[in-house]
Amino acid sequence: MWARVNGSEHRAFGLILVKWIVLGSIVGVLSGTASAIFLVTLNWATAVRVANPYLLFLLPAAGLVIGWSYYRIGGSAVRGNNLVIEQVHLNKDPIPLRMAPMVLIGTVLTHLFGGSAGREGTAIQMGSSLADWLSRVLRIQGEDRRLLVLAGISGGFGSVFGTPIAGFVFALEAPAMGRIRYDGVIPCLTAALVGDLVTRAWGVSHSHYPALAEIGISPLLLLAVVLAGVGFGWVALLFVELVEWVKYMSRRYIGYPPVRLAAGAVVVIAMTLILRNQDYLGLSLPLIQNTMNGTGVEPLAFLLKVIFTAVTLGIGFVGGEVTPLFVMGATAGYSFGRLLGVDPAFMAAIGFVAVFAGATNTPLACTIMAVELFGGGSILYVGLACFVAYMASGHRGIYGTQRIATPKTATGVLPDESVEAFTKRRSGES
Repeated sequence: MWARVNGSEHRAFGLILVKWIVLGSIVGVLSGTASAIFLVTLNWATAVRVANPYLLFLLPAAGLVIGWSYYRIGGSAVRGNNLVIEQVHLNKDPIPLRMAPMVLIGTVLTHLFGGSAGREGTAIQMGSSLADWLSRVLRIQGEDRRLLVLAGISGGFGSVFGTPIAGFVFALEAPAMGRIRYDGVIPCLTAALVGDLVTRAWGVSHSHYPALAEIGISPLLLLAVVLAGVGFGWVALLFVELVEWVKYMSRRYIGYPPVRLAAGAVVVIAMTLILRNQDYLGLSLPLIQNTMNGTGVEPLAFLLKVIFTAVTLGIGFVGGEVTPLFVMGATAGYSFGRLLGVDPAFMAAIGFVAVFAGATNTPLACTIMAVELFGGGSILYVGLACFVAYMASGHRGIYGTQRIATPKTATGVLPDESVEAFTKRRSGES
């Protein structure tokens, strides 16, 4: 009797395992190929912009094109990552296939003409829209469709950064603050691994960073990392608040999206002319390199990157937030390290992931990402900073539709309330 029951369970599990490995692999191929196309095109756009600084003056024209495209034909795609995370929860409305080409083209245009944006949002949107298109082609519905969207998130994230394990965990951790969806383990892990392999198979390489040295437990260093972690959380919070403020003010005074983007582009140009350099445009990856190779950066470089990115994304330009968050974290970490008497390059590597953790409420994924990028020599300090930044940033984040499954503090959060709803309610109360 028991043997027959166990045999049936094993066969059922085996069929489910094969099913999700196959589906996850298909999503991985789609998202990995999309990321490869995106990264090659993005590298081209960055190289062209750096070689031709005058392209910045065409950013208002790019804003008109992007704004008009999303206004006229974007539909629900204009909601970007928030639509993706919302559908993980609601499992109701389709994620339009046009989201993939629109966000790819829009992000490349943003970078080509000097907007300060990232890559993660683009990769997640491409992976998720392609995964949801696959669910419609195969007539996959219900919980299976939800898991396929999660696989799209992990495939996009893991392939665009070359961090498949972090991408896999990110997809399980990001939809709900304080809760991990273990039901998506097989499709998400498969999609992330296959997506990364496919991107590399297309000949795309990723950034490499110096490995963190193995450092033993030091009470003074632990204290310094805790203090820096609080600072990293506050930097993340500042970025989130400033993006929301720019969105509110720009929409209040400029109703037509194309004009809104063009006006914001003029602000970006003005700030660049005032600073007399283009260090804070695009991805700003040289700033990260400068924090880790001994060159150094200006003490308030992180604040300038916060402002440039908040203006670019807040007014409606297309792109992700995570790579700019890496830059904010690395430059803030360099400054905090000098202030606290800790090796600035060491603290820059920690800040690289800790600000990201505070802004996305994904401390576990960020700790794992640090191991994939910098090695596991200082995982104790990295993990500590990520979780402290996560707590310090409060119930805020760059994903408004992210649910607050487990409140960080006793602050009167309603059951399974979204970050966006919590913020609006608390603003109304105050």
